Amino acid sequence: MQEIKDALWEAADRLRGSVDAMDLPEYVGGLIFLKYVSDAFAKNRSELRARLVARGYDEDHVEGLVEDREFIGVPVIWVPRSARWPWINTLKDTGHIGEVIDDAIHAIMMANPTLTGALPAFYRHGTVDQERLAEVVTIIGRVRLDSAEERPARDVLAGAYEFLLDRFGGDSGTPRSVGRLLVGILEPYGGRVYDPACGAGGLLAQAGSFMAAHRGAPAASTAFFGQEINERAWRLAGMNLAAHGFEYDLGTRWGDTLADDEHPDLKADFVMAQPPFGVADWPRNEDDPRWVFGVPPRTNANYAWLQHAVSKLSDRGTAGVVLEKGSLLSRSPAETRIRQALVEADLVAAIVALPEQLFRSTQVPACLWVLTKDKSPERRDRILFIDARDMGTMGSDTEHVLSDEDLAKITGAYHEYRDEPGFCVSVGLTTVREQEYVLTPGRYVRAARVPAGTRALTKDLYGVFN
Repeated sequence: MQEIKDALWEAADRLRGSVDAMDLPEYVGGLIFLKYVSDAFAKNRSELRARLVARGYDEDHVEGLVEDREFIGVPVIWVPRSARWPWINTLKDTGHIGEVIDDAIHAIMMANPTLTGALPAFYRHGTVDQERLAEVVTIIGRVRLDSAEERPARDVLAGAYEFLLDRFGGDSGTPRSVGRLLVGILEPYGGRVYDPACGAGGLLAQAGSFMAAHRGAPAASTAFFGQEINERAWRLAGMNLAAHGFEYDLGTRWGDTLADDEHPDLKADFVMAQPPFGVADWPRNEDDPRWVFGVPPRTNANYAWLQHAVSKLSDRGTAGVVLEKGSLLSRSPAETRIRQALVEADLVAAIVALPEQLFRSTQVPACLWVLTKDKSPERRDRILFIDARDMGTMGSDTEHVLSDEDLAKITGAYHEYRDEPGFCVSVGLTTVREQEYVLTPGRYVRAARVPAGTRALTKDLYGVFN
């Protein structure tokens, strides 16, 4: 993966100056998409050719069969001859490489109607220098997306998009270990999966990879839905999900989910999201039907995102929403009322306090809300609090990473619904009411270790330090 990141950085650096910095993710992302689908298509044809030869087919006959779309079956993405990387590579020094790339992209969209409008086709236009673009084709040509042994090629592709957005698009996406935590808790084996702030589609792709790992492939009834406010991220999400072969709907265009919901009638089995933390001056409409539990304050959109997630849940749906820690204890009258209403509606299944420095883009401590409409009998009128603040290892100078062991412990506690001193505890709603609906896990996990006679004396101190 590091070699791929180095190649992407070099490619972006070659284009810098002739392409606006904010456009670099799309320019480089479009090329990496072409390389990926071309390599995947070539591998598919090569494996089929070998099988046919082994079965005794004449080699000339084989060459015709592997170009027969009806015979070969429709792979994830059909790549016409004029869109295959070897063809693009042979024409890179003609001085018209932008036209070649645009024609390749149009050919892929014509052959795969679900991709219409999702791919960037602007390489012949604007200020991009054709010689530099030819150099970038050479750089991308060295990338082997299927060479990473520890991660499937599709996951590497998703990582490439997230890297491009992080470095050049102002969107760091959801850290991979946090995405794995969300998927591990929700366990989306099939059904409708929705991310209202999907970025480059990383969480949706991880959900699909989970399904593939457990079922071989997402079920026919599975679909992925999302919305994204950033145009560049929205296009990269389309390329990401298309390369994974998922049925997806990211809306007719990019847009603000809180201002204009692209999926007003959607009811999802799983909602997973890491929306932007603490957005102020968001486009609030007091009459929005999503605000069932109260109108969120204009100064902070956290409780708008929570209520939006609830509004999208099917009768048996579950949501995982990553927010800043302040959402658990805000004393804002409006947010306190909404938090109380969510608790009393028995929608809050679990709260996980996350380690600091998980996100490169912010040092704000975060937490995970798990909301569900389908609590099992033993979980009704109870909330599981997990204090994972001491977990994680430093993956870089600025970013913590949850290890496999960390993830197994957290998800195991959630699914087994167990109490563990100093780590997690299941609490009845009566206790939550006594704590005035403050939901910081540390308060309840530590209180479970304190003798009953001293709890009242320390209640105010917990309020100060949590």
